[in-house]
Amino acid sequence: MHREINGLLVIDKPPEMTSARLTAIVKKLLRVKKAGHTGTLDPFATGVMLLCLGKATKLARFFLHEEKTYTGIMKLGIETDTQDLTGHITATGDPMSITEKEIIRAFEKFKGTIRQAPPVFSALKHHGTPLYRLARMGKPVQKPPRTVHIHELTVLDIRLPEIEFRVNCSGGTYIRTLVSDIGKILDCGGHLTTLKRTENAGFKIEEAISLQKLEKMAEIGGGDTPQGVYNYLITMRKALKNLPEIIVDKTMAKSILDGKKIHVKSFTGMAQREKQPVGNYIKVVNSYGELLAVLNLEKNQDFYKYCCVFSI
Repeated sequence: MHREINGLLVIDKPPEMTSARLTAIVKKLLRVKKAGHTGTLDPFATGVMLLCLGKATKLARFFLHEEKTYTGIMKLGIETDTQDLTGHITATGDPMSITEKEIIRAFEKFKGTIRQAPPVFSALKHHGTPLYRLARMGKPVQKPPRTVHIHELTVLDIRLPEIEFRVNCSGGTYIRTLVSDIGKILDCGGHLTTLKRTENAGFKIEEAISLQKLEKMAEIGGGDTPQGVYNYLITMRKALKNLPEIIVDKTMAKSILDGKKIHVKSFTGMAQREKQPVGNYIKVVNSYGELLAVLNLEKNQDFYKYCCVFSI
C-alpha cells in the first residue's frame, strides 16, 4: 500500500545535473504528486538541496532566504562570461606573483554586508524570461545590485592559481559572483571551478541522502515507496525548526482547520516552545505532534493571518 509522503528531504545533489532535473527524478522515485526545491544549485555544483515533498511544498518559502554554507575552489588568472568553469573565457591575467597576504586581504574585503550584482547567466527572470536564456541569445541583462551578507569567508588552502575557500552567507548570494569580484580585486581575474553546498537552513550534508542510494532503495522496493526513505524524511514540524511553536488542544485545532479567526490572545495558557523568531510567524501543532498550520501576526493587528493550513 502506498503511504503518502509529506516532509522535507535533504539530498546530496550530484554534479552535471540541474536542480529541476533532480527534483523530477526524486518525485518519480518516491511517487509523490508534488515536489519542489528551495533554491537552485548550478548544474556543476554538488551538495545539500532541500526538497519539499507532498504537502510540505507549501513550506518552501520559509527556506528560500535562509543561510547557506559552501566550500569551493576558485581559479585565478581567467575570467569567464558565466563566472564559472562552464563559460567562455573573456579575459586572462597573471596570478603567480600574488602573495598569500594579498589574497587574505582581498577575501577580508567581502566579509559583512555587501552589494552584489547578480550574474547575467542566472535563473533570475526579466519580463518572464530567465536571464541565462537572454545571455545565450546575445542579449544579456544586468540586474541591479542586491544586498547580501557574508557571515564567514575563509581561505582554506592556496595552491596558485587555485584557492580553496569556505563561505557562510545569506540566501540569494551568488558564489560565482563573489569569486569573480575577488579576482577583480586581485587584478588578475578569476572564476569558480568547484562548488559544494555543505549546509542549507541548518540542514547539513551529513544528513543528506545521495541520489544513488535513493535509486537503489526504489529498485529494492519494486515500484512501491522505498521504506528506507522514511529514515531520511524530516517531518514538516521538525523542518520548521526555527519557528516558535504553539501546541493546541482539540477545540483550537478544529477552529484552525475550519479557518476561523484566531485572536492574538487565543493561545494564552497553551504550551509554547520558543525559538528564535523568524518574522512574526508561528507554527501550530496538535497534541499528536502534527503540524496544523503556519500563522503570521502582522504589526498592529489583533488577529493572526493564515499562511498555510494542513488537513489531518
